[in-house]
Amino acid sequence: MPKHEITRLKILWDYEVLDTVPERIFDDLTELAAKICEALIALITLIDDKRQWFKSKVGVTVKETSRDISFCAHAIKSEGLFIVPDALKDKRFANNPLVTSDPKIRFYTGAPLVTPDGYALGTLCVIDQVPRELRPEQKQALIILARHVMTQLELRRHTRELAQARKTREETSDALKKAEAQIVQLQRRLSKAEPHKKSPPPQKRKR
Repeated sequence: MPKHEITRLKILWDYEVLDTVPERIFDDLTELAAKICEALIALITLIDDKRQWFKSKVGVTVKETSRDISFCAHAIKSEGLFIVPDALKDKRFANNPLVTSDPKIRFYTGAPLVTPDGYALGTLCVIDQVPRELRPEQKQALIILARHVMTQLELRRHTRELAQARKTREETSDALKKAEAQIVQLQRRLSKAEPHKKSPPPQKRKR
C-alpha cells in the first residue's frame, strides 16, 4: 500500500470519476499512448481500495481487475515510470494470473497519474505480450500524456465543482427571495391585525 492510503483514496473518490461512462478525451489519450509506444494494450487505470478500474482502454474488453494482481498498484508507489521489461523474469509477477493467462502480460510500463497535492490515483500504462523496452522518446511521451490525463481529471472535477457552486448559489438566492416574500406577507398581516388607534378628544379651552 502507498503511504497515506486513506487520504489517497478519499482524494480519488472526491474526483467522482469511478464507474463513469467513457469520455472521448480520455479515449483519445489512451489511443495516442498505444500508437506512440507501439503497444498492444493501453489503459487509464484508477486504483480503488480493492480493484483497478479502467477509465479508458485499448486492446482489452474487461472494465476492471482485482487490485491484488494489478501491476498499476505497484506503479502508483513509483515516483517516475514503473517499468517491467519481462514479467516472466520478475519474481513479483511471474506467477501473476495476468501473466500466466489472458492478457498474458510480458511487458508493462506505467506513468502515475499524480494530483497537484502529490497523490497517485492510478496510471496511464502500456502493455505488450512480448518482452521489450521503450525508447527514450516514447518514455517521455508517456509521461507527458499522463500529465494530460491528470489535467483532464482536474478540469472535470473543477467543472463539476463550479456547477455545484452555481446550483448552491441559485438555491440560496431562491431561498432568500422566498424568505423576503414571507417577511413582507407577515408584516402585512400584522399591520391588518393591529387595532386602529382612536384620536384623543379635543381639549377644552380655559376661560
